[in-house]
Amino acid sequence: MSVEDRRRHLIRSLARAGITDRAVLRAMAEVPRERFVPPALADQAYDDIPLPIGHGQTISQPLVVAYMTQTLALDDRLRVLEIGTGSGYQTAVLARLCRHVYTVERLRSLLVEARRRFAELGVHGVSTRLGDGTRGWAEEAPFDRIMVTAGALGTEPPPDLTEQLAVGGVLIIPLGNDRWEQRLVRIRRCETGFQREESWPVRFVPLLPDLPSDSDPDGSDPG
Repeated sequence: MSVEDRRRHLIRSLARAGITDRAVLRAMAEVPRERFVPPALADQAYDDIPLPIGHGQTISQPLVVAYMTQTLALDDRLRVLEIGTGSGYQTAVLARLCRHVYTVERLRSLLVEARRRFAELGVHGVSTRLGDGTRGWAEEAPFDRIMVTAGALGTEPPPDLTEQLAVGGVLIIPLGNDRWEQRLVRIRRCETGFQREESWPVRFVPLLPDLPSDSDPDGSDPG
């Protein structure tokens, strides 16, 4: 089966699994997932499974990517903050659906590779930053949407992220008291506070507030 056939098969399986937003399905059909995984795993790029990308990190299962993206209800007017750039795959999907993506990654090597992929694939409308994702990106706040692609320990998101969410904005984040088991939580900011809704059980790598030794908290690329 060719890469194109495997990609079409995945998109059909996502639609059968409940992904109804045609724009999300189209974006995932257009972004070449095989370019965001290690070459040795390229033949698994269109299996509906997470894959390792090094440094203890993963590229998320396509169904989870699609569901989280659909949950944000994106359009081309919205500014999105993504916490956890990883390989850049989720970023590339978001960039096809919104006005601009601001993405924060704590591991320099992953961010360097993601930036290279964005340049090679012509992914536009993305600004990147090396830093502590739990702090968000205050200089560019408020954001219409925030997506966190790592699991936060506890029942509440980092306060800096909710503070940087615009009124009427939506945040989606994996939350849980177990470091390796969470539930996706959708939080909407209203004039009078926050509304929240829990959905799928998921397993994400931990959201870590500290910076590794190879990080430069001031390193950013305006995109």
